[in-house]
Amino acid sequence: MGMGIYSLDWRASSQPWSPRCLFQVDRFLYHMRLSDETLLDIMARFQAEMQKGLGKDTSPTASVKMLPTFVRAIPDGSENGEFLSLDLGGSKFRVLKVQVSEEGKRNVQMESQFYPTPNEIIRGNGLELFEYVADCLADFMNTKGLKHKKLPLGLTFSFPCRQTKLEEDIHVDILALVNDTVGTMMTCAYDDPYCEVGVIIGTGTNACYMEDMSNIDLVEGDEGRMCINTEWGAFGDDGALEDIRTEFDRELDLGSLNPGKQLFEKMISGLYLGELVRLILLKMAKSGLLFGGEKSSALHTKGKIETRHVAAMEKYKEGLANTREILMDLGLEPSEADCIAVQHVCTIVSFRSANLCAAALAAILTRLRENKKLVRLRTTVGMDGTLYKIHPQYPKRLHKVVRKLVPNCDVRFLLSESGSTKGAAMVTAVASRVQAQRKLIDTVLALFRLTQEQLVGVQDKMRAELEYGLKRDTHPLATVKMLPTYVCGMPDGTEKGKFLALDLGGTNFRVLLVKIRSGRRSVRMYNKIFAIPLEIMQGTGEELFDHIVQCIADFLDYMGLKGAQLPLGFTFSFPCRQASIDKGTLIGWTKGFKATDCEGEDVVDMLREAIKRRNEFDLDIVAVVNDTVGTMMTCGYEDPNCEIGLIAGTGSNLCYMEEMRNIEQVEGDEGKMCINTEWGGFGDNGCIDDIRTQYDKEVDEGSLNPGKQRYEKMTSGMYLGEIVRQILIDLTKQGLLFRGQISERLRTRGIFETKFLSQIESDRLALLQVRRILQQLGLDSTCEDSIVVKEVCGAVSQRAAQLCGAGLAAIVEKRREDQGLEHMRITVGVDGTLYKLHPHFSRLLQETVKELAPRCDVTFMLSEDGSGKGAALITAVAKRLQQAGKN
Repeated sequence: MGMGIYSLDWRASSQPWSPRCLFQVDRFLYHMRLSDETLLDIMARFQAEMQKGLGKDTSPTASVKMLPTFVRAIPDGSENGEFLSLDLGGSKFRVLKVQVSEEGKRNVQMESQFYPTPNEIIRGNGLELFEYVADCLADFMNTKGLKHKKLPLGLTFSFPCRQTKLEEDIHVDILALVNDTVGTMMTCAYDDPYCEVGVIIGTGTNACYMEDMSNIDLVEGDEGRMCINTEWGAFGDDGALEDIRTEFDRELDLGSLNPGKQLFEKMISGLYLGELVRLILLKMAKSGLLFGGEKSSALHTKGKIETRHVAAMEKYKEGLANTREILMDLGLEPSEADCIAVQHVCTIVSFRSANLCAAALAAILTRLRENKKLVRLRTTVGMDGTLYKIHPQYPKRLHKVVRKLVPNCDVRFLLSESGSTKGAAMVTAVASRVQAQRKLIDTVLALFRLTQEQLVGVQDKMRAELEYGLKRDTHPLATVKMLPTYVCGMPDGTEKGKFLALDLGGTNFRVLLVKIRSGRRSVRMYNKIFAIPLEIMQGTGEELFDHIVQCIADFLDYMGLKGAQLPLGFTFSFPCRQASIDKGTLIGWTKGFKATDCEGEDVVDMLREAIKRRNEFDLDIVAVVNDTVGTMMTCGYEDPNCEIGLIAGTGSNLCYMEEMRNIEQVEGDEGKMCINTEWGGFGDNGCIDDIRTQYDKEVDEGSLNPGKQRYEKMTSGMYLGEIVRQILIDLTKQGLLFRGQISERLRTRGIFETKFLSQIESDRLALLQVRRILQQLGLDSTCEDSIVVKEVCGAVSQRAAQLCGAGLAAIVEKRREDQGLEHMRITVGVDGTLYKLHPHFSRLLQETVKELAPRCDVTFMLSEDGSGKGAALITAVAKRLQQAGKN
């Protein structure tokens, strides 16, 4: 057995001592000596008990109760104001006024008054007790001139409590009910932000620590942390420590007020150590090992040796003299050897106490380290309690054993000053700070929470704007352009041949060769991706189209197709006014394109001229295609029910098959034609200003096209991260995030890419990973900050999905009514990174459509490469229809 941890301070005196009497004590108290292996074993047992106490199914029978305290944050230094604090737990209680000041200085001033708690009130009923407390509180407020102030109140209540919320009539807001251990942690955390554990070793013993919410089954919610009051004194009440309890522990327990309860505490705390020593000395005297076998009546009397006596006997230098004096007061006549032996008994008993405490604390520290997934943990433990404070050797022993049991934790032990009461004020100050911050944060988030009524409003306005866009008289002024695409048929499976497709819609440009085989609905594709440099996106139109033709030439070379004159579909994902399927006039650039001399020109003509300038090959340009239409076509090739195409990605747009009779800009009433709504411009006339926030306005003003595409700026991937960034800046300015520090990165436009939203909102991501993502963005966030950022991202993307859903609901309802159907089934082909990659967008979109268009059964189908395969299919259908027209 490793006895090393006991070799610390037997020589508590400088006088000669006899090894024989020490050896006898050692042999007699053999079971109180705990080896390193035993301590590691106890540590593992306590870890298992903690897990039990936290689990929903196991907690009712767990002996270590692990009570949630609903304290979710530790002080961050910004707390300020006046708070009242009550400290109840003993023969008298204290009322304090605590002034927590700000001005960058962590400064706490306290005024207090003690009130006696008469016995009849302690033993009476709860109502009388609290009436008495309220009277004393009123008296205190009178004498301190606080009568007309409404102050937040914290109550320290040092008994096990099951709490359900922090606040459960004098002018006070009862904000917090605080256990003394939690008070200790909070007081120390005010001085040292690393403090996340509180331990009391006094009359009783207990510990609390900050646990991850995701591990606390008994409380709703997975975000952030909450302080858990372990009530570790009851460890072993289920028999888990029987192998290390000695006959003296059993005897003490039988004679106590609560036999069988708080067994761990009875081996550790100040209330019991003196009594353990008395029982041991009595038995040793009876065995003739001490005092020549003589026993005094005092030695037979319970409670005659107190912990203060044990502490005095273990004092370095004067310990032996103290021992002699104490034993003589007990009516004994000790020899020199007796005094040395008794002192050694005290050492073994108090050292065992420190060892057991260290093992349980080491379990908590290990849990903290594992929760944070760290190799090394740096943390601070707030300490309080008379035993820890008055015993000369106790702190040193405890610290040494803890560090030995958890070598991978760097622990600082911080002594709490007036922990319980100042702590209650701190908990109250933090609760009141968190409450005030929460109110402000909720006010901001509420702007993004749309009611059913507001969503119906958006649906109705979208419907009205669609109708304006279709009518000849109102079309020129409509913000939703409703452009005819001259795509009049869907694939029927007879399409075949080789087609080229071009895809221009962002920073990349693709050229594809698409081979369609009829009957078997099989499509094979070969493609190459080319970048479009910024100087070309924002140069002249000629340069842009020359670059495109250069890319086509490279591809034809690569595929060995230089001589073939293939039919070509050109996916051009910008708003175009089409006069026929192969004529498209650019209305205006979007997505960061600025090439000159293009707006108002026919893009097909510009492409043909660039091909002529190059004079190397010729192509049959059959169709100019919008990517949204391509999305609808690829899904239509698989599912004939598909009549709508939706893109929810960098941009946002929708197309659908409309009855020809409703399209007043195009001749003819027979059949259907696909309409490219260009719905991103919805709201440019101010019709949805009632739901736009200051943040939307800031994003709009900072964009390349202020005042344009307002709906798109609230729903598409290109802008959501920017909205989040504006909100974070505002919250930081209000001191609600990042300790009020706006970093250089946070001031930078565009850092908050939409992919970060998708990552942050992923359900699988713990807050730790959210913090890592924020660190990549140069934002040093606390746990609370990460929760807020996640909530902001959630509010912004939820609104985007709901607005998109309201727009889609307007379209499906229009289709249902136009066809005169009671119920309608329809498929929507969807593409876009936001829809595909965001963890909640697709679900929220679908739920909104279901609520707003209950009579439509809408199926959502993911499109496979709408802009490439879709363009080829449109070209193939157009070729088929041309052929049919010729015949």
